[in-house]
Amino acid sequence: MTKNIFLILSVAISCISGRGQEVVRVNHSPKLVVGIVVDQMRYDYITRFYDRFGEGGFKRMINEGFNCKNNHFNYVPTYTGPGHASVYTGTTPKNHGIISNHWYDKFGKAMVYCASDSLVKAVGSDTHLEKMSPRRMKTSTVADQNRLHTQLRGKTIGIAIKDRGAILPAGHSANGAYWFRGKDEGKWITSTYYCNELPDWVKKFNDSDRAESYLRVWNTLYDINTYIESGSDLNEFERGYTGKETATFPYDFAKLKDQNSGFDIIKSSAYGNSLTTDFAIAAIDGEQLGADKITDFLTVSFSSTDYVGHNFGVNSKEVQDTYLRLDKDLERFFNTLDAKVGKGQYTVFLTADHGAVHVPAYLKSVKIPAGYFDRDGFAKKVKTFVKEEFKTGELIENISNNQIFFHYAGLKKHSVAPEELQKKLAHFILQENQIDKVFTRYQLENGQYTTGIGALIQKGYNQKRSGDIVVVMDPATISYSRTGSTHGSGLPYDTHAPLLFFGHGIQKGSTTQETHIPDIAPTISALLGISFPNGATGKVLPFVLK
Repeated sequence: MTKNIFLILSVAISCISGRGQEVVRVNHSPKLVVGIVVDQMRYDYITRFYDRFGEGGFKRMINEGFNCKNNHFNYVPTYTGPGHASVYTGTTPKNHGIISNHWYDKFGKAMVYCASDSLVKAVGSDTHLEKMSPRRMKTSTVADQNRLHTQLRGKTIGIAIKDRGAILPAGHSANGAYWFRGKDEGKWITSTYYCNELPDWVKKFNDSDRAESYLRVWNTLYDINTYIESGSDLNEFERGYTGKETATFPYDFAKLKDQNSGFDIIKSSAYGNSLTTDFAIAAIDGEQLGADKITDFLTVSFSSTDYVGHNFGVNSKEVQDTYLRLDKDLERFFNTLDAKVGKGQYTVFLTADHGAVHVPAYLKSVKIPAGYFDRDGFAKKVKTFVKEEFKTGELIENISNNQIFFHYAGLKKHSVAPEELQKKLAHFILQENQIDKVFTRYQLENGQYTTGIGALIQKGYNQKRSGDIVVVMDPATISYSRTGSTHGSGLPYDTHAPLLFFGHGIQKGSTTQETHIPDIAPTISALLGISFPNGATGKVLPFVLK
């Protein structure tokens, strides 16, 4: 017995004072975790623009950290609200409840917004809009779990141009979430969910007129003729800005702002990311993030990449310039973290909330199947069919987000079984052009799909909030304008997103093994030694961690 105790003690001591003085630490966490979401970033933007990037931004993360090359969203729809929620909750809309940016609330009989909250009001603006909070998200985030683990001593701050990009990642217990109010204000604001008055550092930033400084000319960072990784500057696939005849560089924002909602023009340009970086750097100082040994959380979403993509499209010169400029902003941000928090003292992950499809009109021009879906015409056909088949117009309550919601009072009144309506309507819809697949509530609730689009839909399907019929369109077929890109499908152009880790506790390397967006929060939780978010379904990625 004595010999065994001696052996155990010897092993324990060797772990502490053995060869190389290796020290085993269970709770050695970074001083700061920074989560970065680049809105509408396709994975191939990394490979497509790689040779044009500098050494301190995307390349630094790849060379010093870990690159998950085959990372995907494992649910649909691939929109901003669900994307941000899934990254930080470690689960999918099936559980966290953020099923879209806007969705039909069948209990309130109205469309609702993923971050809206009538019980709060804006702080930093007099607008009656901007009543925002995370209350519609049903589960906790990794940032929430860090707050709980540290007895609320670890801070959480969320930042994004878009309100939902700031609010959902920061979670329910955040110290603050800030988003940009454009229009004629140009200010960073919050809501009474977090505080009743802006902190002094935010007031100081707003008073600095930093936003106004970006009402300048946007031209390409480098000679536009060297931008061979994107299409021609003048083409018919881009929308551009009101007041400028062509969607071509340069753009004079001082002249264009009045016709483009004032400061909102900054949001829809590369400069919106620079402004976000400025504000995130101010937050590090203002909130003293990473200043002690208790782990803090900073969530940053670069929203302007999405606005630019929607406006100009995946293949545009504007998208390329936006990413080359974002690369420089990331370098500036990482240099600040080195100086303020310390190299090796912080951990960063970077991903996206969804990808994007090439402009279908462009795809068609190069003979790739693509198209545009008439949503209003489809809704009219559905209602006409139901009325003729069941002799009543009271069975369909709402059609939105590629879903059909039944009017259950009407079903009862006319003695129509929900399964009967589902079956007949699904068969009718599947005969329509541009419709690829149809799923019913009965199928999604009673079957189990393990692969393919059915599995993605099930993970995005919330029994309480989702509809009774889910419609899937053909590949590269969208309900959108004929200029610019959009997203939302379960196809690779929308699901394949970057996932980069670097900094404290992160291995160097890469993998082509398939990983999923909900794996991020459990992996960071494991790094920090904290409980997973309470709805987490993702798995830890052990090859990422040291």
